[in-house]
Amino acid sequence: MSSEEDTTISGAAPMIPDQRRELMLRQLRKHQVLSVHQLMEMFDCSHMTVRRDIALLEQSGRAYSVTGGVRIASQVHSEPSHQSKAVVELPHKQAMARLAAGLLHPEMTVYLDAGTSTLEIVPHIIALSGMTVVTNDFGVVNALAEATHVDVIHTGGMLDHPNRSCVGGLAAATLRHLATDVAFMSTSSWDLQRGTTTPSALKVEVKQAAMEAASRCVLLTTSSKYGTFGMYKVAGLEQFDTIISDEGLAQAAAESIRAHGVELLLASVEKNR
Repeated sequence: MSSEEDTTISGAAPMIPDQRRELMLRQLRKHQVLSVHQLMEMFDCSHMTVRRDIALLEQSGRAYSVTGGVRIASQVHSEPSHQSKAVVELPHKQAMARLAAGLLHPEMTVYLDAGTSTLEIVPHIIALSGMTVVTNDFGVVNALAEATHVDVIHTGGMLDHPNRSCVGGLAAATLRHLATDVAFMSTSSWDLQRGTTTPSALKVEVKQAAMEAASRCVLLTTSSKYGTFGMYKVAGLEQFDTIISDEGLAQAAAESIRAHGVELLLASVEKNR
């Protein structure tokens, strides 16, 4: 038997592995998520062959492994509002923020990108002395309003009403006049092939300016966003010094990220409850 099996589907003629993977993608576009067992039955092939195909599709950024199966890479056309994001995956965000706190020390200048994950870092900043926070997020400003020992700089710029943050050229211009020790960046979508992306063109310039102004860049994002992508690219994953996510990230994805030389920290929600 060859290293990759020739397979059939619905009585079709035998096919080469590339054809099989293209048909797998066609089925995934139809169903979004399929289990390994379903694919074994569809293509009359072994568990090892299906897993090998999934790994190759993942390498090309077209599909991503999930527990027991695979899902199609999906495009994000819009971002949820601040209000809707605030109640989603809160334990994951709090656990990630605790890992992020390990990168902080007194007398730092920190950039907090707009987002509900970065917002969870605020209590850890308040616990330190001599801190300065730069942000484009009004939620962060509000959370620091009573913390008079923390200096706060808001970027200004065009208001993104649903996300309660500022975007556009004016916000980016402010950041180009500043230097920060660390930038904690958020994203609505990410993967190894496309990096961090967004459906909002106005966010790109701000995010890139924040990263350029920082001595260290840290991506803070939940695993549920991995394998999704927006129209506009912000940065490749290799441009981040550290990525903080949660243990829900597929093992194959984690191994690939680390193989590219990026430090990856995965927060355990169970241990941090």
